[in-house]
Amino acid sequence: MTAPIETTHGQAEAQPEAILQGAGRKTIEGRSLGQIAWTRFKRDKVAVAGGIVVICLVLLAVLSKLIEKVFDLDPNAFHQDLVDPNTVAPKGGWGGMSWAHPLGVDPQFGRDLLARIIEGSWVSMLVATGATLLSVILGVIFGVVAGYYGGWVDSAISRLMDTFLAFPLLLFAISISASLQDGAFGLNGLPLRISVLIFVIGFFNWPYMGRIIRGQTLSLREREFVEAARSLGARGPFILFKELLPNLVAPILVYSTLLIPTNILFEAALSFLGVGIAPPQASWGGMLNSAIDLFYADPQYMVVPGLAIFVTVLAFNLLGDGLRDALDPRGK
Repeated sequence: MTAPIETTHGQAEAQPEAILQGAGRKTIEGRSLGQIAWTRFKRDKVAVAGGIVVICLVLLAVLSKLIEKVFDLDPNAFHQDLVDPNTVAPKGGWGGMSWAHPLGVDPQFGRDLLARIIEGSWVSMLVATGATLLSVILGVIFGVVAGYYGGWVDSAISRLMDTFLAFPLLLFAISISASLQDGAFGLNGLPLRISVLIFVIGFFNWPYMGRIIRGQTLSLREREFVEAARSLGARGPFILFKELLPNLVAPILVYSTLLIPTNILFEAALSFLGVGIAPPQASWGGMLNSAIDLFYADPQYMVVPGLAIFVTVLAFNLLGDGLRDALDPRGK
């Protein structure tokens, strides 16, 4: 039974009992932009699945050496007894699959494919992450400065972006990687090749990030909060780092997740062409290169690294699409 409501001079007044009835109910709390974005992201099951796969891949890359040590996996151990010398094909099941070698062995030396996929994961992730970080840093700096200051600064940086975009990147990367294989900058071997790949891929890809950040900055610099900061006497550096950059986190995060798979493919392409990661170090692109001449002897040798690249790129793309929809302020 509800509490009675009395009227005084035509206005309804709730009795104390009516007020007390709603006192124990849960109050409505406001949500931050991060909570709203997380709620939207959780609704996208495909993006959540992509995020889970990405987390697993990152953990696999970070813990690859530990996994190899714990499970006694050697990516460079030869097992010639598992390869038929007449057909140059793995013995046993398809691709030499067995309990000891779940993904089979390569038809050339009998090396375990699972161990080589795990070993190649940290190489691909390190190169792609390092190149993406370099592209993001350069792209954000040049993009924000060009978009905020405008004028001749914007024109100069925009022409610089056009110049970098005009480079034949693949040919340029091949020539640089091939010319620095013996040693440079006090480095040689695998550290040199990884450093060169990170520099080449990241340094020449920053204009893509720079154009996006420049466009977002051109829109944000006319907003009310920027005008309010100027009216209070804030100068350019303060507005750039305190007002504009926090509002650019969403596009930076989204485009970074979409840039990583592109860099993974680029590293795999360079290794496939023989100017990336050199054997015996395992890499997904290098495994595909080795599988060309042995495709008819063992098709699985090409399927396994190709599937690893496909799953990785697909997972990052699904995660990036989900983040873009979740962080879109116009989304529902």
